Amino acid sequence: MALYIVTFSRYFIALFAVLYTVECFLAFRHEREEDRKWIYIRQTVFSFLFHFCAFITMYLKTERMDILFLFAFQVIMLYTVIALYGMFYPQANRLLLNNMCFLMTVGFIMLMRLNYDKAVRQFCIIAASCVIGLFVPYILPKVRRWDIATYVLAVVGVLILGTVLVAGTVTNGSKLSFSFFGITFQPSELVKVFFVLAISGILTMSRSFLQICISAVIAGAHVLILVFSRDLGSALIYSVTYVALVYVATANPFYPAGGLLLGGIASYAGYRIFSHVQVRIRAWLDPWSDIDATGYQITQSLFAIGCGGMFGLGLYHGSPDSIPHVETDFIFSALAEELGTIVGICLILVCVSCFLMLMNAAMRMRDLFSKLCVVGFGVTYLVQIFLTIGGGMKMIPLTGVTLPLVSYGGSSVLSTLLMFSLVQGFILIGEKKHARTEKKQKEES
Repeated sequence: MALYIVTFSRYFIALFAVLYTVECFLAFRHEREEDRKWIYIRQTVFSFLFHFCAFITMYLKTERMDILFLFAFQVIMLYTVIALYGMFYPQANRLLLNNMCFLMTVGFIMLMRLNYDKAVRQFCIIAASCVIGLFVPYILPKVRRWDIATYVLAVVGVLILGTVLVAGTVTNGSKLSFSFFGITFQPSELVKVFFVLAISGILTMSRSFLQICISAVIAGAHVLILVFSRDLGSALIYSVTYVALVYVATANPFYPAGGLLLGGIASYAGYRIFSHVQVRIRAWLDPWSDIDATGYQITQSLFAIGCGGMFGLGLYHGSPDSIPHVETDFIFSALAEELGTIVGICLILVCVSCFLMLMNAAMRMRDLFSKLCVVGFGVTYLVQIFLTIGGGMKMIPLTGVTLPLVSYGGSSVLSTLLMFSLVQGFILIGEKKHARTEKKQKEES
């Protein structure tokens, strides 16, 4: 019996992933959250069934009781997050909440498959981050002086990145993090949140050319420090996010055109200056010529994706451990190998639905600061997904960034959950303003 369950579980895993993903896009047929109620309920059911099928498969393959205990704690945590949001923030965007929980579920499954100790550590970090995130929508409306907070966040962000540049730990040739008592923290992930808030605040004060120049200096300081730290993936995310914010704030097409031109020049300069960038470019162009050295990561990633087929080889039937840094940079490749291309496509589509909902929420906001923040978080999220999955599929050169909420990495998880929580806070602020406006109009009429 156990053999049959393990054999056919991959088909049920793919089925529930597809059903969940379809519901993501059916939600856009309705404008009001109330009309999406049953969609969200079905999503929750499909997500938990997806989670159950994967973990029961891993238990039957390993017969380890600790897997079931971890599964139980994860279910309790996910259900608690959904229930508490529904209790304290009934007007929150449920699609974003459901997608956040689904992506965390995918991360739980893959990390459990790859490394039990890291899976436990990631679960603890996510649980703590969710507790912090639950307070963010409550605290956000109480911040009144964003004009002061804007520059404080900008200065703090530059100081934190500068400290990493001077005293950070070197990882694969780049200064990315600090290590305290065995715990590694990558500040650039958290500073992404500060960066979006700061630039959005500056552009909200004024869209004059002088104000654009001030924002460009602040953004340039962040990006240059990251470049000197050789954290080029983060530098690219910050740059694209800044250009998007300026365009949304001004609606001037010359700014993104200029950003594209400067980005091209900076990319060429980075290629000429940094030797490890040249290595990555060569590995991207022709990884097969040096398959045992510089091209090893990307070729193993492509092998894994190619071997998986539509429904995957099944959990514990692949060899994702052959890919270096699989828990961080190449977790999508491991997923495609063992859970299949269908689940991989569903994961991408769920991420896209998050971005579309973020843009939809931004368009409904009348307050420019809230609109810019939500757009900034959405662009940051989408670019990071593209860099991670695109790098693993050889669409673009490797950048060394993680897949939000799925890859192993406490700093990335914390920053992403903070971004989602801030978005929920801005949505709630917008809903309250809209309700007050409607009430006032009814009283006047």
